[in-house]
Amino acid sequence: MASPVLFSAPERESASAATTERPLAKYGLIAIALAFLGLFLLLPLILLFAKAFEDGFGAFAEALVEPDTLSAIRLTLTVAAIAVPLNLVFGVAAAWAIAKFEFKGKAFLITLIDLPFSVSPVISGLVYVLLFGAGSVLGPWLKSHGIEILFAVPGIVLATVFVTFPFVARELIPLMQEQGTGDEEAAISLGASGWQTFWHVTLPNIRWGLFYGVLLCNARAMGEFGAVSVVSGHIRGVTNTMPLQVEILYNEYNAVGAFAVASLLAGLALVTLVLKTALEIGYGDEIAGSRGH
Repeated sequence: MASPVLFSAPERESASAATTERPLAKYGLIAIALAFLGLFLLLPLILLFAKAFEDGFGAFAEALVEPDTLSAIRLTLTVAAIAVPLNLVFGVAAAWAIAKFEFKGKAFLITLIDLPFSVSPVISGLVYVLLFGAGSVLGPWLKSHGIEILFAVPGIVLATVFVTFPFVARELIPLMQEQGTGDEEAAISLGASGWQTFWHVTLPNIRWGLFYGVLLCNARAMGEFGAVSVVSGHIRGVTNTMPLQVEILYNEYNAVGAFAVASLLAGLALVTLVLKTALEIGYGDEIAGSRGH
């Protein structure tokens, strides 16, 4: 049996000093971090809400009930309501396949899932223009059959799905890999069917990671600008989402309207952050264990 390594007192003090920051360095780093967050995060948010309510709550409410703005809000919520469930189904299926099975092309599939993280949203929007535009192979055929993809809701949904589909899958893949296949194999050995195993074993084990991924996916879906801007056509009251409406109002020097819509988007993002934080505080140990971090 190997004997334990013993350190002399000076050596222990040296090792402790090497892993302990001096108070000046520690508090200096904290001050720099807080100053950075205050300057680049908190201050812009404070100015955003201050500008939105600059002319009073009445002007703020009036800007939000303007018909084009209401249409943008409805479209944003509609697109998120379609894109998020689609990504939920895809994310669970992809994570299940990658984590529970061995097959050729697994690494390539993981690379494809990460693709939207490395491709500019504007480029992804242009890809749909090439696929469904008037000069494409599919464009004339779709038009002849009365199917509108570009400059319509379907194109906006497709672009949003593309830029958001990694979020659920990327939360679940490491979680399901960490859990392994032991619980599923035990359930099947006891006579459970595939669906019973999924609903009563797999899904409960991944619920917190799934909820976490859905929150992130929803936040990105509502705030997406680049890809949606390319495929929407900027038709007021028809294909403008909230981020596009902010741009149009600002370009028209309607500062109150632009900042009102922007503050609503920021508020939705803050609600997502609060839910995320509450989830981590209330179920922190379970989430940390389930996510494998």
